[in-house]
Amino acid sequence: MALSEQEQRLLDQMEAALAAEDPKLASTLRGTTHRWQRRRAVLAGFGFLVGLAGLIGGMQVHPAVSVIGFVVMLAASVLGVAAWQQSGASGDGQGAGRAGGHSEFMGRMEERWRRNQDDSSL
Repeated sequence: MALSEQEQRLLDQMEAALAAEDPKLASTLRGTTHRWQRRRAVLAGFGFLVGLAGLIGGMQVHPAVSVIGFVVMLAASVLGVAAWQQSGASGDGQGAGRAGGHSEFMGRMEERWRRNQDDSSL
C-alpha cells in the first residue's frame, strides 16, 4: 500500500530528525553499518587482486582465464567503489544529510513522473 504524499513527507521528516539526533541508531535501523561496508570494500580489493592474478596467469594458461580474470577485476572494482561510497555516506553523521537529500530528490522525481503520467493520459 503506497503512502500519500503528506504521509511520505512526514516519514521523511521523522527519518531526517532521527538521523540528526542519533546517527548510529539510524544507521543500525537502515541495516548497514560503517564497519561492514568497509569490510566489503576490503574484500572487493582482494577480489581485484585475485582477478589481476587470473588476468596475468591466464596469459600462460589459456586466454579464457584472462577474460574471466578481467571480469572478476571489473566486478570487484564496481562492488568496492559502491561499498566505499556507502561507508563514507553512513559514517560521521554525514550520511544523514545525504539520505535526506536523496529522499527529497526522489520525492521530486516521483512527483514529476506522476504529473507527466497525468498529462499524457489526458
